[in-house]
Amino acid sequence: MPGGIDYGNLMHRAMRGLINDVLVGVQETGLPGDHHFFITFDTQHPDVELADWLSDRYPGEMTVVMQHWYEDLEVTEDGFAVTLNFGDAPERLYIPYDSIKTFVDPSVEFGLRFETHEEEDEDDDEPTPPEGGPDDSPRAPVKQDAEVVRLDSFRK
Repeated sequence: MPGGIDYGNLMHRAMRGLINDVLVGVQETGLPGDHHFFITFDTQHPDVELADWLSDRYPGEMTVVMQHWYEDLEVTEDGFAVTLNFGDAPERLYIPYDSIKTFVDPSVEFGLRFETHEEEDEDDDEPTPPEGGPDDSPRAPVKQDAEVVRLDSFRK
């Protein structure tokens, strides 16, 4: 196998498949019991669809809650669309799986985190500014690792 086994990407694909399977079940039968989800995603991802006022308010990432009130959940192979209520203002969102940073179901203490790490270039002595930095210089390729999230980080 040239270059070895890319466990990080394989794990990401498996974790996104798990999220897809969970959401398909919710689409078909609703949220069972006390299950609910906190889903944090990158609002700047090119395939994310959300109202302009939401992208202005959350210019980097946003966490949505699917619990008591959500409508019209449509799950596809690449992501999902759902209508959520933001202060009595229903808004339709489309969230591709590869924009998701965390997926947490606190009712059963389950969580996933998708992390990105910029690869270091040995020939480049200058550090690469963080993504979304003030300059428009090209960014290093992004390597993604997967991690099971600790729920303590979501507790207040």
